[in-house]
Amino acid sequence: MRRALILLGCAALAGGGAYGWFHLHKPADIKTATAPAETIPVVVAQAETRDVPIYLEGLGTVQASATVTVKPMVDGPLLEVRFREGQDVHAGDVLARIDPRTYQAAFDQAVAKKKQDEATLTNARLDVGRYAKLAATAYASAQQYDTARSTAAQLEAQVQSDQAQIDSARTQLSYTTITSPIDGRVGFRQVDAGNIVHAADATGLAVLTTLRPILVQFTLPQQSLPAVAAAMAEGTPDVLALPQDAGAAPEPPLLDTGTLTVLDNQVDPATGTIRLRARFPNDRLTLWPGAFVTVRLKVATSHDATVVPPVAVQRGPFGFYVYVVNPDQTVTRRPVKLGHEDMLAAIITAGLQPGERVVVDGASRLTDGAKVAIAQPAGTPPAAPPAERPPETASRRAPGAT
Repeated sequence: MRRALILLGCAALAGGGAYGWFHLHKPADIKTATAPAETIPVVVAQAETRDVPIYLEGLGTVQASATVTVKPMVDGPLLEVRFREGQDVHAGDVLARIDPRTYQAAFDQAVAKKKQDEATLTNARLDVGRYAKLAATAYASAQQYDTARSTAAQLEAQVQSDQAQIDSARTQLSYTTITSPIDGRVGFRQVDAGNIVHAADATGLAVLTTLRPILVQFTLPQQSLPAVAAAMAEGTPDVLALPQDAGAAPEPPLLDTGTLTVLDNQVDPATGTIRLRARFPNDRLTLWPGAFVTVRLKVATSHDATVVPPVAVQRGPFGFYVYVVNPDQTVTRRPVKLGHEDMLAAIITAGLQPGERVVVDGASRLTDGAKVAIAQPAGTPPAAPPAERPPETASRRAPGAT
């Protein structure tokens, strides 16, 4: 009897648990009406027609248009340094001076030697004239006359050698005054006044770099070669220099605008890229040697193109497509042909007409025929509140009012 009661209690507990689980997890009432289709909020943009410049983008390195390491050409004590670090200098400006006394003495000695040899040459030429008269009257032999002429010729060559010595000494003396060979900016000073400098020193006095104009060297894939070559055949393509960390911004700040000057004569087989170089005026000194920048090369302009924001174009297994918003607030998935795309615009060459609305935000939740509600993009200021209701006039007062 006791065993039967225990089994009966277990069965009751099991039945109660099953009943509770059923009520907690019962399915939705199938007799209720079907829920309406979900309306998906999206942000849309209108396809428009305009001229679009075609840019090719690459990573570039800024290079000075000229770099000169200023080194001494002669040995001696460095008497003075006339430049400041970071100073802008012009060609011909004096940068430093080396003690010139030794080289001045060598120059004076060469000048004196030439004067001595010129005096000897003058006497030898007189002897040639005398022996010419004596040889004509047989008072001197022809051999004596020839010897006098030979001596005069040797002295003429000696005077020419003296002049060469003077030129060499003058050049060495000029090296004691170190001048700037280019227009540019001085870097750090490497040697202070008072040191003994040598022509064989590995480090120079300073490094000069020309910042106006300045160069930017960049690379593009070899597939871009036909477009670049065609642009260069039509003229000098424009090049934009942008900050390296602003390439993804819709309107990144522009550092400078320049022109393409050099297309390398071969493709790098190791990387499959072509090297190019552009020149920028750099009037505001926004470009600095050694810095990395984003470069955009303009190769063409697409006229009267159908343009949509690039985020509107989706990629599927069968190509590109967009979601077009219909007048009844449903969307249609429409395949399109993409001509060119960059960070600012996507050119549609087929499948879309100007004026049609396409989804630019919320496309990940859409399917063909889905119902949508057009929302304002983030950051759009709210609509102005409705104007206050004007007070009632006498004609609109309640009956019986006085």
